[in-house]
Amino acid sequence: MVAARITVNGKETPLAPAAPHTTVLDFLRDRGLTGTKEGCAEGECGACSVLVARPGVNKPTDWVAVNACLVPAAALDGQEVITSEGLATAGEAGEQPTLHPVQEEMAVRGGSQCGYCTPGFICSMASEYYRPDRCAHEDTGSDADSAHGVDSEHGPNGFDLHSLSGNLCRCTGYRPIRDAAYAVGAPTEDDPLAQRREQEPPAPAATEYTQGESTFVRKSTLAETVQLLRERPDAVVVAGSTDYGVEVNIRSRRADLVVAIDRLPELRELRVESDHIEIGAAVTLTEIERRLDGDVPLLAELFPQFASRLIRNSGTLGGNLGTGSPIGDSPPVLLALEASLVLADADGERVVPLADYFTGYRQSVRRPDELIRAVRIPLPLSRVTAFHKIAKRRFDDISSVAIAFALDIEDGIVRKARIGLGGVAATPIRALATEAALEGKPWSAETVEAAARVMRGEGTPMSDHRASSIYRSAMLGQSLLKLHAQTTEAVSS
Repeated sequence: MVAARITVNGKETPLAPAAPHTTVLDFLRDRGLTGTKEGCAEGECGACSVLVARPGVNKPTDWVAVNACLVPAAALDGQEVITSEGLATAGEAGEQPTLHPVQEEMAVRGGSQCGYCTPGFICSMASEYYRPDRCAHEDTGSDADSAHGVDSEHGPNGFDLHSLSGNLCRCTGYRPIRDAAYAVGAPTEDDPLAQRREQEPPAPAATEYTQGESTFVRKSTLAETVQLLRERPDAVVVAGSTDYGVEVNIRSRRADLVVAIDRLPELRELRVESDHIEIGAAVTLTEIERRLDGDVPLLAELFPQFASRLIRNSGTLGGNLGTGSPIGDSPPVLLALEASLVLADADGERVVPLADYFTGYRQSVRRPDELIRAVRIPLPLSRVTAFHKIAKRRFDDISSVAIAFALDIEDGIVRKARIGLGGVAATPIRALATEAALEGKPWSAETVEAAARVMRGEGTPMSDHRASSIYRSAMLGQSLLKLHAQTTEAVSS
């Protein structure tokens, strides 16, 4: 097996002697690339973001920004990484490097003050700069908040400001950073990183990297992986590492064996069949969002509220379900969509309805030797859907309560109701009593008010630092009333 190495700013760099748990952040800084900073070590500040060459949605390769503080360096064996230092073009001997257009705009528009967060912002901004389908829009002048943009979150250059979510600045203020984002043009034809998009990304490398008593493994196939899990059920399975990376950094977790599944071809498929949609467990949330392109409205409503773009660039549905967290954002949505999980082991596969998957706090029917291979969403989809996330911040926050609705309403009657809840019990749950209170009844104020009283009693909400149990219960009922008001407005308009 070839020795593990990462191509960093165009130069192959051996992974050794880094430990298997070493993050990309520490790996880079240990090699003098100190532009990559540690701010939070939890994937919430973006100071550590770097660019990674990944399979593209519209071109063979996309330059994707990820949190270097969360990803094990071993997970990028055979891959290509660009840091903030690598964006500039080296000059001739004795000359200063030529700044990248993103770096230039950040400098001239005052987007950097203390500079600590700047490299992370620049890498996230560069990822959006190189997004193949980014294109200029006509400025209608309707945005009173900004003379620069078509709207408050998209610039006339097509720059999506949400691409910077997850990047925090504590001294400059965001206006000059937004100015820089809205000022960048399109990549030139001779831009090497733009040209790189036309070539295939590096193939996943079969990795077995050992230092001391710890090993990081990536097998080539699903069959090899589940056989390894049968032999080593104690192994830690990682995809985007957005959860495991926090455990490593904050709780000093050191696993004897880590098994990566993020690049397994069998877990990277997304298919739309006649009666269902199948989403591979290792397809990232950003890839799902862009490939489905709004075809599942409930998922389309979820994604902008799910953590940050940096997290969604690495995180997966399989990982969000595999952790079994009662406050994960995807389980309520998938419960409302009546999704099922395809679980694979060395003997084959089985399909489990998500409603039967969770058995207790961070516990499920999945055995240690099984993997979530895919999520299946049945078709057709319900026409009335909504996702309400109750949190202290509008974006990039953990839910206090999450509610997902999927209703079939015909001739004013609720024919079917599916409601998924998160944050109100030890597991994500269906609001079965509320569903029963709605089905077969008119979609009227009287019905909804009665059902809202039922919904306030769903689950066993607790009080913690995010919200009290009374508040959580109140938000359940209020969410149903809000849905009714929104659908009534839509019909009347």
